[in-house]
Amino acid sequence: MLEAKNILVGITGGIAAYKTVFLVRLLKKAGANVKVVLTQNASTFVSPLTLATLSENPVGIDFTEISEGSLSWNNHVELGLWADYMIIAPATAHTLSKMANGQADNLLLVTYLSAKCPVLIAPAMDLDMFKHPSTKTNLNTLSKNGHAIIPVGNGLLASGLSGEGRMAEPEEILEFLINYHKKNLPLQYKKVLITAGPTYEAIDPVRFIGNHSSGTMGAYLALRAAELGAEVCLVMGPSSVQTSHSAIRRIDVISAQDMKAAVDLEFKDADIVIAAAAVSDYRPLQIADHKIKKESESLQLELVKNTDILKDIGEQKSHQFLVGFALETHNAVAYALKKLQEKHLDAIVLNSLADEGAGFGPGTNKVSFIHKNGKKLTFEVKPKQEVAIDIWNQIIASYE
Repeated sequence: MLEAKNILVGITGGIAAYKTVFLVRLLKKAGANVKVVLTQNASTFVSPLTLATLSENPVGIDFTEISEGSLSWNNHVELGLWADYMIIAPATAHTLSKMANGQADNLLLVTYLSAKCPVLIAPAMDLDMFKHPSTKTNLNTLSKNGHAIIPVGNGLLASGLSGEGRMAEPEEILEFLINYHKKNLPLQYKKVLITAGPTYEAIDPVRFIGNHSSGTMGAYLALRAAELGAEVCLVMGPSSVQTSHSAIRRIDVISAQDMKAAVDLEFKDADIVIAAAAVSDYRPLQIADHKIKKESESLQLELVKNTDILKDIGEQKSHQFLVGFALETHNAVAYALKKLQEKHLDAIVLNSLADEGAGFGPGTNKVSFIHKNGKKLTFEVKPKQEVAIDIWNQIIASYE
């Protein structure tokens, strides 16, 4: 869920700072990019070298630092803008007061004031400090400013007292962040089914009928859906394209019949279905048991139609929002509109081999998104990762 997200961890000077070592490790394990900013006091509780090693990034402490004999500046503005989320843990009473009042006398605070991202705050202090009216006022101010306050724990404190004020455990902070991230995602609780790649129809044990689809477009569509909060099932034909996201469940298939069987199992539970696979229209009637030898000047193959997977599910759909793909070489719009109607689609993505930069391959694509009402939006040539964003923007706008 946090794959490739940029998480900035701000650590202030409290004994709970030791827990941030484990927090950084958990964030990295969750796939996030992590950077750390320490106050000077925090560096007495936890080693900057340890945090730099675990985060795989330099740790910021001062406004300037000497590197290889020269003085350099830690750019707090750049650091604040880099982050998708900023977590301040532990947030001491002293730092909470400064944050609530806009003070900026250390690198962490000026970075906080530069951050445009959501800020999550994990308070940590002794029982009486936490209950003090001024602390409550500061927390209320920060909450009204739009920041998320991570609840403190109740238990033994560093003073020997027992009560509220313990910083949440690293696992609790990670869970809080994931839930916070998910609640604003447009595809949360949605199940998405995507078909991608080619299908291979066997002629004999070593030869097949196939096409040039790489599966890249479908893989990026699956990744984008996962980033938007969906639970994704990706049915992928033969492809070397890798997918790595905790929300993507991948089913690898070979033939059109294999793909149909997988789609039949998954379709009923899906909310949104994108048929991006280049499915073979025909397959050999007979598959040779052994490799066919080159013994004659010609070879005749009798082909039979494969089941039209997209048309089949289009006729079955109930609540599903169904998106097809059309790759054409001529009369592109006319063929796409015909496919849109005949296969009961809610939208179709058209790309034409007549357009430079479109079609098969791992690089770019140029697509038009055609809605069921006939409205067509055409996008410029873009990397396929960006094309996936455009497509999902259109699906979400239509689906809602």
